[in-house]
Amino acid sequence: MFDKFLSYLQFEKRYSTHTVNAYQRDLNDFLQYSEVKDVTEFEDLSPAYIRSWIVHLIESGLKNRSVNRKLATLRSFYKWLVKETIVSSSPMSKVNGPKSEKHLPQFVQESELDLDKMKNLFSEDFDGKRDELMFELFYQTGIRLSELIALKLTDIQTGQIKVLGKRNKERIIPISNNLDHQIQQYLSLRENQSPQCLNILILASGKKLYPAFAYRKINSYLGKVTTLDKKSPHVLRHTFATHMLNRGTGLETLKDLLGHANLSATQIYTHNSFAKLNSIYSQAHPRGRKTK
Repeated sequence: MFDKFLSYLQFEKRYSTHTVNAYQRDLNDFLQYSEVKDVTEFEDLSPAYIRSWIVHLIESGLKNRSVNRKLATLRSFYKWLVKETIVSSSPMSKVNGPKSEKHLPQFVQESELDLDKMKNLFSEDFDGKRDELMFELFYQTGIRLSELIALKLTDIQTGQIKVLGKRNKERIIPISNNLDHQIQQYLSLRENQSPQCLNILILASGKKLYPAFAYRKINSYLGKVTTLDKKSPHVLRHTFATHMLNRGTGLETLKDLLGHANLSATQIYTHNSFAKLNSIYSQAHPRGRKTK
């Protein structure tokens, strides 16, 4: 029955393999705690029992955000059980998760990504040109790591790229002439690798990139230009969003570029933008300057 639910997520909801695996882990954690042997036993679980699981998770050291993700998984599972008439109602409507800690997304300053500072960052061979393109695609388009790895040769068109996002939702992202030229330069080098792989970004062996490789590379390059604690592909996505917003991009446009389902996910970047505006105001306005 649990396999049927996971198949529902994969084929009807069209969730990614990564997301389905996360749901499976969360359900397994709950099953281990509850010792439920049959799916019909979910009918007997009370809101109080679900809350006891929340307490158990928190006491085991899990962060509130992770606890809420597990609750979201259980909530989706119960919703499916009701839909399939396996249970008559869900106890999750009377269960609230702990408040999540709110952290502003970290981003790299524009000055740290100055072209003069970055021109000697990458080598001139195939690996260097691929890494440079990978870095620029993250920064100039804001795509996710999974989206970048999945990019196919057919997704590249003059002045734009086609990205397959979450739940297999396609979006078109415009790219600059410089990035377009950079892609073409890389593709000419790529031909010499004689790869059978249809993915754009590949290893020197001709195989497609894998997440740990891309993460390690971006972490290394960011370590040479910024002192941020976090140095990941997602930091470059945050950087793209913050820089776009600071330069006048509207929230609706930014939402579409990032592939967010709704504005609530995009609005977190307004906090970074306001911090930038506040800093400029404090320095620029005669009565806004801070006195010593």
